[in-house]
Amino acid sequence: VELVESGGGLVQPGGSLRLSCTSTGWGLNHYAVGWFRQAPGKERRIVGCSGSREGDPFYASFVKGRFTISRNNDKTTVYLQLNQLGPEDTAVYSCGTAWDYRDCPAFSAYDNWGRGTQVTVSS
Repeated sequence: VELVESGGGLVQPGGSLRLSCTSTGWGLNHYAVGWFRQAPGKERRIVGCSGSREGDPFYASFVKGRFTISRNNDKTTVYLQLNQLGPEDTAVYSCGTAWDYRDCPAFSAYDNWGRGTQVTVSS
């Protein structure tokens, strides 16, 4: 499964973006999909993740209700809606696939990654 992220860009504080993680091979319906971000000089950290069938997505505490993960109907794309963005959200956002939703908050659970998309929040 090859993953391609898109939708990043420059946005003003308080603005929104919708990131996409698209599979160019098999669909994503058999995988847990996670979104991570890495700011300059910092470690990659989980933003949120969702299973293919399990209930509500998991979100990191810093999300505070601002971000939402969803999947499209044909199971090839997972979205990350970013709202109320602030400068602290500036980072490269990447998606990855994991086999088990129960492990999806952990970086070690992922064995497949996209290249990422840059999100810059600045006035």
